[in-house]
Amino acid sequence: MNKTLILMALSLLSLFSCGSSTKTFVSMPVDEFAKLIIEKDEVQLVDVRTKTEFDQSHIPGALNIDVMAEGFELKADELLNKTKKVALYCRSGGRSKKAATILHEKGYKVYELDKGFISWESSGNEIIQ
Repeated sequence: MNKTLILMALSLLSLFSCGSSTKTFVSMPVDEFAKLIIEKDEVQLVDVRTKTEFDQSHIPGALNIDVMAEGFELKADELLNKTKKVALYCRSGGRSKKAATILHEKGYKVYELDKGFISWESSGNEIIQ
């Protein structure tokens, strides 16, 4: 095979591979996340950290649903509306990505704060302590 044919074949494979599928959720930097959550009637803000972490400080207006707790999916279904956007955050971004994947698979439209509450706080955004 010549080089051109190989490149064409690889290009076609990438179009149909799992890696090229649409992302399950949107990760956002702090500034975009802040703009998103202003739409309080349209967006459900969820802190997926532990209750202890949430009680220490959190973004105003956030619900607390611990992604690591047993029954996370059931609690999310009880408290969240699938017709509204869900904006998630955790401490540094790992747990919120896990929660985002779970909720997306359940049919929610999910946005996630890429670097978590740490980035929110260090950017000087409002928090509740």
